[in-house]
Parts: sequence; C-alpha cells; structure tokens
Amino acid sequence: MKVLIISSSPRKDGNSEVLCGRFAKGTSEAGHKVEILTLRDKRIAPCKACYACMESHTCVVKDDMEAIFPKLVEADTVVLASPVYFYSVSAQMKAMIDRCLVGHKSIAGKKFYFIVTAADPQHEAVEGTLSAFRGFIRCLPDAQEKGVIYGTGTWDKGDVYRHPSYEHAYEMGKEI
Repeated sequence: MKVLIISSSPRKDGNSEVLCGRFAKGTSEAGHKVEILTLRDKRIAPCKACYACMESHTCVVKDDMEAIFPKLVEADTVVLASPVYFYSVSAQMKAMIDRCLVGHKSIAGKKFYFIVTAADPQHEAVEGTLSAFRGFIRCLPDAQEKGVIYGTGTWDKGDVYRHPSYEHAYEMGKEI
C-alpha cells in the first residue's frame, strides 16, 4: 500500500510534523511504502478560480502542485496534518486543498487520516480544522475518513513528545 503523509506545518520539526514522523514509522514497520511531503518547502499559489482545468484537466498555474497532485492520485492512503491556526488549517494546507480542484475526481477511493495539533487542550479547538479536512474529502468520490490523531494542548515545539498523541500516531500508523 502507498501512503502519502502531507505535513503543512510551517515550523520545521513542529508538533504536527513530529506526529507525521511517528505515523510514518508505524506505517513503514507495518510493511507499507510511505512518503512524507512537507508543504513548507513547496511553492503553491492559490487557486485562480478560472476553471480552465474543467476542460483541459490541467491547471494553468505552474508551481509545485504539478508534482504534488500525481502523488495524491497514486496514493492508497493519505494523511493530512495541520497545526490549528485561528481554528482552521494552515495556509499551506488550504492552498493545496483548493488547488486539487484540477482533478479532484481522480483522487477517488482514498482512505484519509487526519493529524491536528493545537495549543488549546480542548478537542473543540480542532473542530474548524477537521471541518476543513472533512469538507475536502466530502468532494472526493468514495473517500473514507479512517482516523484522527488529536495533539491538543501542544503549544511549544516539542510538547508533543510528552503527549499521548505521540504513541497514538505510531500505533495508528501500524494499524492501517
């Protein structure tokens, strides 16, 4: 099975990115092929809403989405990870999601896992982020949500190492 983990943390080795690594470790140990894609290293422009892609099936914007989108299509399982920024996904993740308009129907039949981290210790703090993720997969044919890893109460870089989500991410990765 091919697993694509997309980390949208703008902070290198931030809490959500650490959880991506733990998920990847479990997935790899379970015998699956895994790739972590870090959006902070990518140049992704916002969607222009020109809808040229509806006819050509190609986006007119030329940037790193040209390499990212085929990875989404090829993956069997996709993990979307974001820190909570003002009760929603990071700008990097939102730009990537919006640019999937070009061929969202070809991202069909995927299993999705979500990793969310937030300073607020309450699970309610991640509702907006999960709503954005769920809204995205609701637009994809036969997409299935398989699990959520909650890294709530993790503000400072490294807080997640002492959080139950650290082990949970590894275990969930092993179980896919």
